[in-house]
Amino acid sequence: MNTLILKPSEDASAIKKAAELLKSGEVVALPTETVYGLGANALSCSAVEKIFSAKGRPSDNPLIVHIAKLDEIFELVEDFPPRARALADSFWPGPLTIILKKTQKIPTQVSGGLDTVAVRMPSHPIARQLISEAGLPIAAPSANISGLPSPTAFEHVLDDMQGRVAAIVDGGSCEVGVESTVISLATEVPRVLRPGGVTLEQLREVIGEVELDASVLKPLEEGAAAASPGMKYKHYSPNADITIVSGSACEFAEFVRRNKANIDAVLCFEGEEELYAPVPCVTMGRQDDAFSQTHRLFDALRELDEIGAHRVFSRDPDKDGVGLAVCNRLYRAAGFKLIKAVPLIGLTGPTGAGKSTIAGLLEQRGFAVIDCDKEARLLTGQDGGCLTQLSRAFGEDIIKNGELDRRLLAERAFADRESTELLNKIMHPHIINSTLSKAAESLKAGVPAVIDAPLLFECGIEKHCDASIVVMAPRELRLERIIKRDGISESQAKNRQAAQHGDDYYLSRADYVISNIDEHEAGAMLKNIII
Repeated sequence: MNTLILKPSEDASAIKKAAELLKSGEVVALPTETVYGLGANALSCSAVEKIFSAKGRPSDNPLIVHIAKLDEIFELVEDFPPRARALADSFWPGPLTIILKKTQKIPTQVSGGLDTVAVRMPSHPIARQLISEAGLPIAAPSANISGLPSPTAFEHVLDDMQGRVAAIVDGGSCEVGVESTVISLATEVPRVLRPGGVTLEQLREVIGEVELDASVLKPLEEGAAAASPGMKYKHYSPNADITIVSGSACEFAEFVRRNKANIDAVLCFEGEEELYAPVPCVTMGRQDDAFSQTHRLFDALRELDEIGAHRVFSRDPDKDGVGLAVCNRLYRAAGFKLIKAVPLIGLTGPTGAGKSTIAGLLEQRGFAVIDCDKEARLLTGQDGGCLTQLSRAFGEDIIKNGELDRRLLAERAFADRESTELLNKIMHPHIINSTLSKAAESLKAGVPAVIDAPLLFECGIEKHCDASIVVMAPRELRLERIIKRDGISESQAKNRQAAQHGDDYYLSRADYVISNIDEHEAGAMLKNIII
């Protein structure tokens, strides 16, 4: 398709030409104060289908209908209640979309199969002139290939849409920089489905109680219908794989230092770049100015592709005011992949697999290692109730001269699964309390921690961890290590193995698996894990 480039600042007839194309059923990319949109006659099924074709967008995602004057809404919605009037009076023209029950004039393709329609009145002069000149309500999603960052400049639209649409109207850069706030009045309590330039606080000042939809900061539930654009699919995403990291600038800097071998670039705030050197940085506005972030975010996401970044880690913006809109777009661009700069990691695996090797490597990376076996020895070295309970369960002779005979206890406790479960029942509560207390102290000090726990899953400690690493090794190699490490016979070592779960138990519960054949190989595998 030959795309006509129209420049109203240079050609007085540009708006009229674009309007004629819209009236003839074509798609025209036009500027708004939020982002550029792909406009088509909202009352024409065939025209709207061309939008989906140009974007490569699924047709079950609803579109927003744009109007130029308030009285144009009455043919689109069944009712215009007082709350809708109050919002329109306060925020139209401007970056607010209102969802109401639709009339039969709105095609299914526009409503995404729902009985509602999303309507807004843009404040951009070119957009309003074009809608008025066409004399039509205009359905207009963002003017980008579906899933890519929304376009906030004419050049972005040219990159994505040249050859796909009939015309592109050049209106310069967009003022707001993120799509409109979407509020539904089709529910008992008004609900924000997508945050934008009009904040939750501003809406509440005008109409009182307003809820925030759960999908704003987490994925839409499986099978749920999208009531608004930007809810159902991964959106706004560059080709780069993005992960959001929560924590302070200093904590994020330490995270980058630990993982710099696996990071192509970081997305951060202006003025922080030196903290993350030599890793390349792309900035997304100032940390203390959410409006600078909305204006910059989509440009920054496109810039990541321009520099060829594949694996990107981003600072987590504040969620106050307009910052909520920034978080929503960034979280969706990342596919809701969020981790902590100061994580708590669970480390486990069958006996003899080599957890101590991995624990040592993690310690070299700056982790505080909390060894549950050591905690158990400390707990049984003083009678805080453990020794008495153990002697009652496994025989008084396991206590000699006031000290625990660990070898004898191990011989009896690991003789069969029933005995092992009894040992766990006695020791688990004490070990859990002790290890989690030490982990909390470490995290509070800003030091990432790893809990080395043979019974990580059995104890339920993994529920407190941000991720779990399982260390595995061939069964025969594990047997050799147990015999050598503990100075026991082969039959005793096999009894210990038999008392543990099979390999599938560990593998099915792991976030990461490291095969510890030797230290060099284990270290190489650990380097590929971002923690």
